[in-house]
This record gives sequence, structure tokens and C-alpha cells, in this order.
Amino acid sequence: MDARVRKVGHPMPEMAAFVAKLRSAFGDEAIDDALRRGKAGEPVFYACENGHAVGTASPTSGSAWRANADIRDRQYCPGCDGSCVGQGVSCKEWLKRTAGKENS
Repeated sequence: MDARVRKVGHPMPEMAAFVAKLRSAFGDEAIDDALRRGKAGEPVFYACENGHAVGTASPTSGSAWRANADIRDRQYCPGCDGSCVGQGVSCKEWLKRTAGKENS
């Protein structure tokens, strides 16, 4: 996968950049091992981008927790405790609303 990182027009540019950062953090040997094992069928490395996939995905289990749009759309504002989830507003807006109620 990373052999093409240096080429313009990589089919998975974001994943290639991420793997390059992993290499700088953990070294070529560790990342090469994970890539090799993932390509060989072990669920230790899997990447998917732009319709291309490399490696082996982890098997799904019945206990998997799926994040809905409320979680994915969170802003993770400083001071947020997660009570804004499901309210249809950003954390920041929710904090403003709840601060106004506490001061009343």
C-alpha cells in the first residue's frame, strides 16, 4: 500500500498519509508486519478509502455498538459532558442553553 505513497494520484491518499505517520511513530518493521499479516488474512490491519480496501477487517460481533448521526455530528466542545447527544444542537449551543437554565 505504501509503495505508491510517493506517487501522485494514490488510490487511498488519506490512508497512505496515515500509514506514513504510523511508520514515523512505530517504525517500518512494525508497520510492515501489520500490513503483511493483514494482507494474509489476519484482522490486524484494514484500511478502506475511495472504494479500495487493503488488509482484513475485524469480524463483526453482535455486541458491536454503532454510532448514530447524533454521535458523529458532535463537536466535542471543551466542557461538554455528552448531555447534548440527541438534542439536535451542537455541544456549544447545548452548553449555552443549559447555562442559561442554571442561572435562572
